[in-house]
Amino acid sequence: MKDDAEQSTTSTGPIRMGTQIEVELTSRDDEIERLIFTIVPDEQADFAAGFLGAGTPLAKTILGQTVGSELPYPVADMRSVKIVAAGVRGRRPTEDIPTRRETVTQDAVSQSEFTNAVIFASAVNTKWGDYDVDGLDPKKWASKT
Repeated sequence: MKDDAEQSTTSTGPIRMGTQIEVELTSRDDEIERLIFTIVPDEQADFAAGFLGAGTPLAKTILGQTVGSELPYPVADMRSVKIVAAGVRGRRPTEDIPTRRETVTQDAVSQSEFTNAVIFASAVNTKWGDYDVDGLDPKKWASKT
C-alpha cells in the first residue's frame, strides 16, 4: 500500500494544484520527452525532486486542462505538451524547500566571495601590492547557515 503522501488515483477532472501529472513534451524535431511531476506552489518548487511550481510556463499551460489534451507549448525548442495521465493527489514536499533554497544560495554566495578573494590575492603587481593567497582561510568565507 502506498504512503498517504504518495497516494494517487486516476483523475478525469481538470488539472489543479497538488495533482501529479505525466506529460509528453514534443520538440520541433518531433523528439518526445516524458516527465512526471506534481504541481505545487512556487515556494515549494523543486523540479529535480519532481515538484513543478504553479507559476512556471508549463504549469500555467496545463492547469485547468484534462488528461488527453494536447496543447501548444512554444517554449525553447518545444512545440507542444500532451497530458498523458494525472493523479488526484501527488506527492508532497517532505522538506522545507524555501529554507533549503536559502541555504544553497548562501553557500554559493560564500563560495563566490572566497573565489573572488583568491583571484584578487593572486593578482601580481597590482597597485595595492602583493597578497598572500595561502593566507586566505576558506572557513572565514563559509556560510553562516
